[in-house]
Amino acid sequence: MNDRIALFLIRFRWITAIFSVLLAGLLLHGAQNLYFDSNYEIFFEDDNPQLVAHKYIEGTFTKVDNVAFVLAPKDGNVFTRKTLDSIEWLTAEGWTFPYSIRVDSLANYQHTEAEEDDLTVANLYEDALSLTDADLQRIREIALSEPTLVNSAISPRGDVTLVNIRAQVPDGESGKATYDVMARAHEIRDALQKRQPDLEVHLVGVLPINYWFDVLAITDASTLVPAMFLAVLAFLWLLLRSIPAVVGIVIVIVLSILSTMGFTGWINFALNQVNISAPIIILTLSVADGVHLLSLYLRNVADGQEKLEAMRESMKINLQPLFLTSFTTAIGFASANFSDSPPFAELGTISAFGVMAAFWFSIGLLPAIVLALPTRRSVRAPLGGEAMARLGGWVVRHTNLLFWGSLALVTIIVAFIPRNELTDNTKTYFDESLEFRQAADFLEDRLTGFDVINYALDCGAPNCVNEPAFLQKVEKFVGWYRAQPEVPYVRTYTDVIKRLNRNLHGDDPDWYRLPDSRPLASQYLLLYEMSLPFGLDLANFLNADKSALWISASVRGQRAKELIALEERAQDWMAANIPELQTTGSSVSLMFAHIGQRNIYSMMTGSVVALVLISLTLMIALRSLKYGLISVIPNAFPAAMAFGIWGMFVAEVNLAVAVVFSISLGIVVDDTVHFLSKYMRAIRNGTSARGAVEYSFRTVGSPLLTTSIVLATGFFILATSAFNVNALMGLMVGMTIVIALLFDLFFLPALLLKIDAWTDAARLKKLSKQA
Repeated sequence: MNDRIALFLIRFRWITAIFSVLLAGLLLHGAQNLYFDSNYEIFFEDDNPQLVAHKYIEGTFTKVDNVAFVLAPKDGNVFTRKTLDSIEWLTAEGWTFPYSIRVDSLANYQHTEAEEDDLTVANLYEDALSLTDADLQRIREIALSEPTLVNSAISPRGDVTLVNIRAQVPDGESGKATYDVMARAHEIRDALQKRQPDLEVHLVGVLPINYWFDVLAITDASTLVPAMFLAVLAFLWLLLRSIPAVVGIVIVIVLSILSTMGFTGWINFALNQVNISAPIIILTLSVADGVHLLSLYLRNVADGQEKLEAMRESMKINLQPLFLTSFTTAIGFASANFSDSPPFAELGTISAFGVMAAFWFSIGLLPAIVLALPTRRSVRAPLGGEAMARLGGWVVRHTNLLFWGSLALVTIIVAFIPRNELTDNTKTYFDESLEFRQAADFLEDRLTGFDVINYALDCGAPNCVNEPAFLQKVEKFVGWYRAQPEVPYVRTYTDVIKRLNRNLHGDDPDWYRLPDSRPLASQYLLLYEMSLPFGLDLANFLNADKSALWISASVRGQRAKELIALEERAQDWMAANIPELQTTGSSVSLMFAHIGQRNIYSMMTGSVVALVLISLTLMIALRSLKYGLISVIPNAFPAAMAFGIWGMFVAEVNLAVAVVFSISLGIVVDDTVHFLSKYMRAIRNGTSARGAVEYSFRTVGSPLLTTSIVLATGFFILATSAFNVNALMGLMVGMTIVIALLFDLFFLPALLLKIDAWTDAARLKKLSKQA
């Protein structure tokens, strides 16, 4: 059956070639539907509990989409006329930003003071250039003594400040809105630094996160794909040494990528910073089929066969393993759909389709191209063939050393896997060389925590936020959070109402406490709200009907598991002390922390399913339970060893680690399938186990080396991405491919020889009798 299909494909190669081109054109038509969506919310399913809580806060209070200017004068003092004037100017400019709904800074901080029975509410300062030295000292003392400002809008030393601009980004327009806001932010930043050259300015916030997600996605697509393409051309020429072969494979690569991106448009997947790496993956994988097919073809031509006969022979030998490797690789990628993070599931679906598209173009189009192009009479065999044959002989002679040595090495390395810890942190998704990462690090080092945890505490009825019993419970929860060493700042309405209570008792410090009665608290709140200017209401503290308040805790320097542990401690405290107010904490950082852990658990299931399906596929296709089971070892161990090596030297992993095993499993199985198929072909033709191993090295060793180098190079190039999720995935998969190659060249032959040694003599004797 296999031979008949192979002969059909060669005989009717121009029909299949025309069909392939038409199919590619039809698929490419879907590319017009492609668009970018790099909003952080794409990483989460709609029912993600942290996302649900996050959206509840946004819907109940005010949007958390923001861009914040972190300002640090080089003289180390914010409270100078020049710097305060720059803050005042920036605050005014903040209201001109697209979609701006609120601007908070020292300049418009609503300072309250009592004048007899009246409450005065006014900006902390105005017209900074006209301030006296006494004014500057007074402003400094007020700012550095106000809990709602310190470690938020001003550092405790008064050397760094922050101007926060909130934006109401329309639903469905996040991409354009983000670019509009950030374009204005960059314009204002440049103007501010020109206005005050000795002012260090950094941009942080949710909108900069979205912006940099988008920038990195586009950067990876525009730089890494061309880099990989050039690397592939170089390797193909070096290893195949045939212009028709290189041209044919390049055409297959281009059509595979274009068809897959068109398919992505047809199924309405938005491009994002994760699935944009699919072209790199497809580029590398589409090389493998062509290399295996053309390596044997070129060897046959070099041995004197006619081109057509050489291609027929290569197709007959390679068709089944090419299908098996493509199908099992697609299974590995498809298992990424178990991921709880949609971009990784999309990457799996896109790559699975791309692998099968590359398989079809390799068998349906590549032979026609190569046979149609003129070939020199003196074709050279692919590089490395003789060396691989010698290596096969060496492996046969050192079976025991390789077998037991490999097992010992695997045991030692795998023991380091538990050292790996999930360290997801939103800012660490960005490489340290990036402007945004430097800004986030600066914020944490000099002002406040980069991460936050938000809570919406509901008292259950309109205007109940002024109920003393409710406020006391909130104050206790705030106090617990402020006692945590990793929390530099907690924003809470209780600070506002305590300040008003003090103001209306003659600014007596002893009255800096919660009011004793609900009517009194309600009067304070009403009086304060009536005095607030437009745009600076209490929507960042209270909801519209005053039935819930918003608490926000800044967290500094915590990794994923530590951030989760902090929130779990908060949940335990609430359950023990205020169970009636217990609610889920939320924030962008907390969502990413949870999705990393959740993704690992879900992908463990996906990896097991993929491993089982791949093993069953091989058992059926190879018609051997024994060899199907043997394939599990060289397929599963390389990824385990990669994680062990990572645990030895790095020990920190992020969101991407969850899909590494599934992706690498689908890729490394290629080498195993090709080696086993050649080995079993020799065994079934009556060759001894030793002879079958040498035959496998001679026929498939060079293509294995070629494809592994290309695949590893592709993923190592992905590892240069400044988006650390892609970088880690690329580095880990690249390491796994290299380890898998070594495993298939040294351990798998030794394993086969060990298992088949005791049956070899009996099998050969039986075959000789039958002959």
